[in-house]
Amino acid sequence: MRRRIIITVSAVVVAAIGLGAVLWFGVVPHWRPALEHGERYGIDVSAHQGEIDWDAVARDGIEFAYIKASEGQGWVDEWFDENWAGAGRVGLDRGAYHFFTLCAPGAAQAENFLAVAPPDDDALPPVIDLELSGNCSERPPADQVAAEVDAFVELVESAWGRDLLFYVRPDWDDLYPMRDGLDRRLWDYRFFRRPTDERWHVWQVNTFARVDGIDGPVDLDIMRNED
Repeated sequence: MRRRIIITVSAVVVAAIGLGAVLWFGVVPHWRPALEHGERYGIDVSAHQGEIDWDAVARDGIEFAYIKASEGQGWVDEWFDENWAGAGRVGLDRGAYHFFTLCAPGAAQAENFLAVAPPDDDALPPVIDLELSGNCSERPPADQVAAEVDAFVELVESAWGRDLLFYVRPDWDDLYPMRDGLDRRLWDYRFFRRPTDERWHVWQVNTFARVDGIDGPVDLDIMRNED
């Protein structure tokens, strides 16, 4: 009797794992939440995606793309120029983002970003990407970090004549509280759940979505029209 119970339980567990794998790898990457009024699908990409077939991306219902331009004070995404040109060629709205590092002055990072992505009236608002994952190991005091972020924001916004969009991951906000009191719109990351913060302009839905024209996973986003 006991052996039969163990066999039954094991079979149930194996079946559950199998079903979970089917959902995770077969359904979840292709799932897109229904759009509400004034919303559209987009992606954000970097060198991690390699070569992209932008014609196929556009045919797959994608209408905008945020493209990584730079990181820190000297790193430039090697695919930025090609991705920027490709997204524009197929008629996607496009914007550039900078990964902010804790290991370099904010002003130097702004100069790096602006050298790669100079002001463009036809582009989406530029983005500052604030997250600890993938960042350097240094953890300066909060007031110092706030000053360096402010320096970056001031220089880029002055050059572009537009407010930056802030992408703030929870790990960053836990160590360097940023969201509370922020008077800028947000690019909000919420896995499958709609944002509750009314400041959101872009919602990152899924970090391992599948989109035609891209080999492997990509970040799927939803943008809503500006008020």
